[in-house]
Amino acid sequence: MKLVCSQNSLSANLTLVSRAVSSRPSHPILANILLIADEELQQIKLSAFDLSLGIQTSFPADVIAGGKLTLPAKLLTDIVSRLPEGDITLEDGNDDTADANFVTTLTCSSGRYQVRGMGAEEFPELPVVEDGEVTHLSVESLIEGLRSSLFSASSDETKQVLTGVHLTMQPDGLEFAATDGHRLTVVQTLNAEAVEGTKPTDPDKTLDVTIPAKALQELTKMLERQTGSDVAVHFDQSQVVFEWTDQRLTSRLLEGQYPNYRQLVPRQFSRQITAERRLLLSALERIAVLADQKNNIVKLTLDSTNQLLSLSVDAQDVGSGKETIPAQITGDDLDVAFNVKYLMDGLKAIATTEIQIQLNTATSPAIVTPLGSIKMTYLVMPVQVRS
Repeated sequence: MKLVCSQNSLSANLTLVSRAVSSRPSHPILANILLIADEELQQIKLSAFDLSLGIQTSFPADVIAGGKLTLPAKLLTDIVSRLPEGDITLEDGNDDTADANFVTTLTCSSGRYQVRGMGAEEFPELPVVEDGEVTHLSVESLIEGLRSSLFSASSDETKQVLTGVHLTMQPDGLEFAATDGHRLTVVQTLNAEAVEGTKPTDPDKTLDVTIPAKALQELTKMLERQTGSDVAVHFDQSQVVFEWTDQRLTSRLLEGQYPNYRQLVPRQFSRQITAERRLLLSALERIAVLADQKNNIVKLTLDSTNQLLSLSVDAQDVGSGKETIPAQITGDDLDVAFNVKYLMDGLKAIATTEIQIQLNTATSPAIVTPLGSIKMTYLVMPVQVRS
């Protein structure tokens, strides 16, 4: 195998696929990246797979002699990222497949490096979905939905199904839902042009899967480098595969019934707050410094007479703080407490100038929604505090 490619292209694509390399691989080959040089297509294909998440990408190169092998992901990425810009020649000296050394030489303008790899035969193939279904989604709707929902997924591995985002295809768009048991985000991307029905042509079959948040975080990073293309989503009962242009991400699906989250969202509210998002977020970020010292709780006081919203923290033995911002408030006055981090996370995921908070009592769910943007519902449970 012999090829010439640019340092920039190789480094960027190695960094991309390295995200699917396990930090504690169950087998030595899983610490490696599979490199395939295709002489006919004049391109390099890179793959990494931790048996749950798989990433594959390809890019053009001058392939003089084709071949394939695996190389240590971290070592190779670290070396290539530090090489000077310009062409890199990568040559595998092992013409004899019985030679177990698999030494590959990287030559650039400043020097020469040798890296010992492993044969490609042991590298597991990335899963494919042959008999499942396929649907096509726009890059924009996927990024929009994932950015607005991922932060609500649980990090508690004992609640496996909650560590993912639930994707549901509906007649008028795509719905994303994520919850950790304390808060819930539901996002609907209502772009009819981006949703082209499912295949096979069974009108009763729709996308209804729970995908690990880790895989979707990587998908978001990959899609942010993409413009204008649709993503083909193949799925069956155990796997989902996202494919577009020259890239592919595969992930196992999370097993178990996802909670019936729609029934958690109240239909009517007796109180409503409309406030400038940036103003509220800035006040929360300042007061969170004190909240972090004690229990992360911030109290919101609704003053409908003066149309003011007050934020206060009383961190016993440490200090206290209070901020007041103007807001449009309807309904009776109320004191209600929240985890300050949950409020900030929700506001950071929203891009609009103004937000609306709707609630009923100090112990019932509050709903945060953006004004004039995507259809997003962020439910957060208040915290009960002693007077």
